[in-house]
Formats: sequence, structure tokens, C-alpha cells
Amino acid sequence: MERTLDRCASQTNRGEEMVGRDDDMDLEDFLRGIYPKLRAAMSQFQVPIEDAEDVVQQALLALVYQWGTIRDPEAWLIGTVRNKCRLYWRERRRRLYEAVDTMILEWMAEGAGPRQERTDVLRDLNALVSRLPPRCRDILRLRYGLGYSPPEVAERLGYQASSISKVTSRCLAALVDQMVRRGFCRSVDLESSTAESSPDQVQ
Repeated sequence: MERTLDRCASQTNRGEEMVGRDDDMDLEDFLRGIYPKLRAAMSQFQVPIEDAEDVVQQALLALVYQWGTIRDPEAWLIGTVRNKCRLYWRERRRRLYEAVDTMILEWMAEGAGPRQERTDVLRDLNALVSRLPPRCRDILRLRYGLGYSPPEVAERLGYQASSISKVTSRCLAALVDQMVRRGFCRSVDLESSTAESSPDQVQ
């Protein structure tokens, strides 16, 4: 992360020379001073190191281009980093749930494997789904038991078409948690899960 700060400070200094910017606060000194708080914010969200630098660099470059127009650069930068971390995990969760959805549909597909294996998978899946809240049970049984598409699930259960994806993601989050807890699949990356994906939030 320190290398990221160095690169951004260097880029900013070159940009300031080109536009003749003369700010009261030196950006390089600012970055050095804020490093401990920035690192603490990143540690809170536990973004993997290989992705953390990208998150920080995006926020820093946005700061560079707006430097001199931001009233409180420290609060702005920390807030931007936190928001980008939340977006990072939201996107990771979305990709995870899509992968689980695809995996289950492939398990259920005719000809995907021996009939007995499919029967065993379906039995185990039903057992996991039965542990979920009623609305999740209804959604997932239509999706995987009867093969309904998301718009069809929404129509059958009275959801708005625009909201079914979010509701299904919450239910998939609950299902993935059950799968991991009972060894149905390998441990899956669910760090930073929030109330957004909690089964108790399904409406």
C-alpha cells in the first residue's frame, strides 16, 4: 500500500507542475500522514492484498483529480475507501451467488451425471433448503426444483421483477452458508457478509 501512495504522490506532483497548482496542503505530506488511518480502514474490510492496492489506488486517483476542491480531504478519502470496499465485497458476493446458482442448475440438469448422483444431490439440497426461512424455501424450490427462471419466480410469488434478483441473492447467501456449514461444498469466501445478505432480511 505504501508503494501505491508513492505512485499516486508522484503522479500528482507531475500533474500539479503541468497545471501550476499551488495548494496550501502538500498532497505528498497528506498521504504520508493519513497512511495509518487508511491502513486501518482497509484492515477492517479484510480485502485481499492483491485487490486492496487497486481499491486504494482508485480512491487516491479520484482524490488527485479533485485535490484542491475537497474541503476535508482526509474524511473524503477514508469515506471513499470504505465505500469502494463495500462495493468490492458486494460484487464478490454477487459473483459467488451467480456461480452457486449455475452450479446447482448444472447438477439438476438432465444428463449431467448418473441418475443416482442427481437424486442424492437433490435430496441433500432439499434438506439444506428446508432449514431456510419460508420465503427462501419457496423461491429456491421454484428455482431449482421446478426450474423456474427469475422472472417466472417473481410472477409466481408476487415479487416485482426488479427486486427478485436481490431477494434471490439473499436466499442464495443463506443457502451457501448452510452448504459450507454442513460440508456440502468447499469453504466459500463469505468475508464481510452484511445484513444485506442475511436470510432474516428477506421480505
